[in-house]
Amino acid sequence: MLRLRSASSSVAAALALLAGVIVTPLTAQRADLERVIKRAVLRNGLEVIVVENHGIPIATVELNVKNGAFTQRPEYEGLAHMYEHMFFKASKAYPNAEAFGQRSAELGARYNGTTQEERVNYYLSLPSDSVRGGIALIADAVRGPLFLPTELAQEKEVVLGEYDRNQASPGFEITQRMTAALYPGNSSRKNTIGNRNILSTVTQAKMRFIQSRYYVPNNMALIVTGDITPAAIFAYADTVLGDWPRGLDPFKTDPIPPMPALTGSSAIISEADVGAITVLIQWQGPSVRRDRMSTYAADVFSDALNTKGSRFQRLLTDSGLWTAVGVNYYTLDQVGPITISGQTSPERLKEALGVLWREIEKLDDPGYFSVSELEAVKAQRGTDNQFGIEKTSELTHTIGFWWAVADLDYFLGYVDNMARQTPADLQRYAARFIIGKPSVTGVLLSAQDRARLKLTEAELVGPVKGAKVTP
Repeated sequence: MLRLRSASSSVAAALALLAGVIVTPLTAQRADLERVIKRAVLRNGLEVIVVENHGIPIATVELNVKNGAFTQRPEYEGLAHMYEHMFFKASKAYPNAEAFGQRSAELGARYNGTTQEERVNYYLSLPSDSVRGGIALIADAVRGPLFLPTELAQEKEVVLGEYDRNQASPGFEITQRMTAALYPGNSSRKNTIGNRNILSTVTQAKMRFIQSRYYVPNNMALIVTGDITPAAIFAYADTVLGDWPRGLDPFKTDPIPPMPALTGSSAIISEADVGAITVLIQWQGPSVRRDRMSTYAADVFSDALNTKGSRFQRLLTDSGLWTAVGVNYYTLDQVGPITISGQTSPERLKEALGVLWREIEKLDDPGYFSVSELEAVKAQRGTDNQFGIEKTSELTHTIGFWWAVADLDYFLGYVDNMARQTPADLQRYAARFIIGKPSVTGVLLSAQDRARLKLTEAELVGPVKGAKVTP
């Protein structure tokens, strides 16, 4: 997933102890980050995070909200995304979306937002001499949305059009079905695009519920980066947002239950007009808040297997069994997925899958990963992170993601903790989350290839006791 991480300080030692982290001297990268990332908490609980960089006269203003798919009951599936679409519309300060857009143009700003599993963010990129106006514009949008019926009806059609375009993609069905199988009974908490029926019946009342529950200052972070002065940003943020009353803690009012563990393996076959065959195997991975050390192992593990020339790649792709194979862990609090994906030909599918499963069973063998191999992988990841940090606009989004999903200390300590990973750590990770553990296997292929291969779900289920087949 995202490869940069973000930072706090006063609770860092406590969080490190809770996570089982042994505190060691800071790397130069962490020290650099702590020097440039400044943070304040307003009296209403809103966090303000500032990164000063005077390289070019540009700034980014971003508001992050701990909302997204993970807060969605089935009757709200997709409405976090709908709310995002309604953000840059009419408010008490601007009578309609056109007025908001006009003010944005006057500031020279470009604006956008995204909805992910565990955060929603809204951001403006604009000249640094307009940054106060940008903060005020964001403040007006978040504090006084009107959800006009005409705008809600218009935006509903935009979101439904987005849904329909996604649905037309060959990979949409298999992705949706695999998510439902990997998180049984909880797929609404992973579905950012939403449910078409729920989206079709969106109401002002549901928008107001999301606003009152999650869009409160103590559930948000304002991040400002670029050609700015931290003290000035803190003072102005307090002026336009500091008097906004604190709300109830949404996660004490309505706690998010832990994601239930997957209890059995299953397989899914999805047919589409495709040439090559795509295979996806997924497991439930670690939670970054409950088991952060495993998330560092997960990243190094994925990088080691993805490295050209690794034992894994030599066996699977250099042999010609697979045209490509990739390994990924998506870092989340609500149990991110571990995914092995690959493409192969119809003629080689069964052989390729057999070889892949046999290799998966060896991933916790002593000696599978060498110390020298991991040192190269960790050095490359550290370099990649440093390049990302130097791009301030990208750093804004990265800080916001880690603030919402983990905490800022996770970001600051990422390189240190990633660098501590050993072959034994990777073996433990594989044994704990992958080898012999319940999984979901998905295959996307054409109807003709399926008929010719006589492929059934039963022959795709991974090796684990208590396996079942999803029809």
